[in-house]
Amino acid sequence: MTERNATPLRSVPEAEVSPEQAAHDAEGQELFDRIIAEDSRIEPRDWMPAAYRKTLLRQISQHAHSEIIGMQPESNWITRAPSLKRKAILIAKVQDEAGHGLYLYSAAETLGQGRDQMMEDLIAGKAKYSSIFNYPAVTWADMGAIGWLVDGAAICNQVPLCRASYGPYGRAMVRICKEESFHQRQGFEILLELSNGTPAQKKMAQDAVNRWYAPALMMFGPPDEDSPNSKQSMAWNIKRFSNDELRQRFLGMMVEQAKVLGLTLPDEDIRYNEETGKWEHGPLDWDEFKNVLKGQGPCNAQRMERRREAHAEGAWVREAAAAYAAKQAQKESAA
Repeated sequence: MTERNATPLRSVPEAEVSPEQAAHDAEGQELFDRIIAEDSRIEPRDWMPAAYRKTLLRQISQHAHSEIIGMQPESNWITRAPSLKRKAILIAKVQDEAGHGLYLYSAAETLGQGRDQMMEDLIAGKAKYSSIFNYPAVTWADMGAIGWLVDGAAICNQVPLCRASYGPYGRAMVRICKEESFHQRQGFEILLELSNGTPAQKKMAQDAVNRWYAPALMMFGPPDEDSPNSKQSMAWNIKRFSNDELRQRFLGMMVEQAKVLGLTLPDEDIRYNEETGKWEHGPLDWDEFKNVLKGQGPCNAQRMERRREAHAEGAWVREAAAAYAAKQAQKESAA
């Protein structure tokens, strides 16, 4: 195989590309196509098309932002968890999510996007995060529903990303998925305990599932015919399955697990298709999904306000870390 070119991709207007650069890019494209065809991996210093880099930056940064914003609904319940054990578990989960964000920001940085810029884009409202985190967590049972449904959907979506064609992203996902698996089991266990408790506790568990079910199904993104990026991401081996394929897989798992929980999925149109051997769900409110993405969800403003506050309150930590790093660098250069 031809040796990989370690020269980073140049972003040059087409009219200014020299014959030498054109030949270089053609060779890089040929090698890139070969790596994708062989289902191998692209590494940070490999040549890659500008559109591939842009797609990865959009997906990875959005994923990182989702982990950081996703800490909010659960951190709000740490002090109100019903026992010391529950508090400790929830603290550990929120810490995991912070770590996931850091892994993903680091992966995005290998593509040439600075972490400060990504955070500025989020705070300014230019960057997106998962629509699911703009819904309120109103009872303790929501901690179970978020773990079972939201983290369950995340696992279904993210396990295939462990084989993503971009090396840093795929490697980051391996550890993230292991921890998300624990989070999903934690949520399942909360709901199981509640559903086997008093009638009021079971009612609370069912109400939480009723509210989180549809948003969790919409986490996978719009239907395939309305998803502008899905097909190309699959061609590049970033994604392995379409939005609808992942959604259907997730539904099949939830139907069987709901039976164990003794809870009902709030969808009268759920049916088992004998011909395909798969479960199918009823219609989803995609207008609601689009409105939440546009900033019109129940908690959009609240989530962003809290993120801005946390960013401002943490300024002294970033400044102290930068000053310490500069001091250490000065010592090393003087040695």
